[in-house]
Amino acid sequence: MISLGMITLDTESPRTLAAWWAERLGGEIVMDADGWFCVVNTPNIPVALGFQKVEEPTPGKNRLHLDLNRSADSNREELVSEWVAAGATHLGQRGEAGFSWDTFTDPGGNEFCIGDPH
Repeated sequence: MISLGMITLDTESPRTLAAWWAERLGGEIVMDADGWFCVVNTPNIPVALGFQKVEEPTPGKNRLHLDLNRSADSNREELVSEWVAAGATHLGQRGEAGFSWDTFTDPGGNEFCIGDPH
């Protein structure tokens, strides 16, 4: 049987980006291989997040990205402001009636989304 164990993001600065994601998601860096690979565990994500050093970022849009969900008791505008203040870039709100999400990039340029509760 196969199970998903980790989602790995390429980055020029694994420690910095791992620390950013750990702080944003309430997790911790549980492995640091001399700064070339870091692993973050978080309490609400069932798989680890890996951060792997690359010489240069892959050009263009990510082919894979994280889709996170905000809790029903959170305010969308406040959440967007908090993530931007922490270093994310807000690319906009998308969606249609009944379901929408906000698209961001992290400080390393990796795209991710935070969706409305559903």
